[in-house]
Amino acid sequence: MTGHHASANAGTGGQTPAAFERALESLRAGEPVLVHDAADREGETDVIYHADAVTSDAVAHMRNDAGGLVCVALANEIAEAFDLPFYTEEIDHPAAADHELGYDERSSFSLTVNHRDTYTGITDADRSRTIQALGEAAADPAATDFATEFRVPGHVHLLKAAPDLLAQREGHTELGLALADAADLPPAVVVCEMLDDQTGAALTPADARGYADRHDYVYLEGRDVLERLG
Repeated sequence: MTGHHASANAGTGGQTPAAFERALESLRAGEPVLVHDAADREGETDVIYHADAVTSDAVAHMRNDAGGLVCVALANEIAEAFDLPFYTEEIDHPAAADHELGYDERSSFSLTVNHRDTYTGITDADRSRTIQALGEAAADPAATDFATEFRVPGHVHLLKAAPDLLAQREGHTELGLALADAADLPPAVVVCEMLDDQTGAALTPADARGYADRHDYVYLEGRDVLERLG
């Protein structure tokens, strides 16, 4: 992702209610939306899709135009239904202790998975297969035997949301799932950070907004979501 290197504080004004409603329509239509969390948090803009909509082309889009880690965020109750832990609670290693995150109290990372029908799991087609199956599982967890359908480790990172979403945590995991809920979609979204090809840093809000404008995508600030759904 090549940005125009505008100021990190530029282009961070709030969006209109019409933009928020358009974001929900985009998710329902299988299109991505861009969400910047906050300058005093991660300070990153993520591309967010509903999991059901992540085709191999969508994986390629995130890989080429975003460049961050492709993750599937699941609602807490879905993760609990599948006995998915937070990663730091599951692994017994000294490096998993004493996290001091500058942007939050904890990480949302859970396990990494591949669908059992995939080969290596890393190709666009394989990751799409895994992600869409996770979307289907979130829509009907009672019908899914997670260990039969997925294997660990894999190439899709799972994120486990806070139980009360935005009331407890304001990360992209919760922001994306709150949008999915508002759009009446099952609680599984894909998030991928947007990076700048030239600097290697997170894409600035101004550059992310410019990208959204060029491609006719919706751009939202986290506070826009919090004002409506928090």
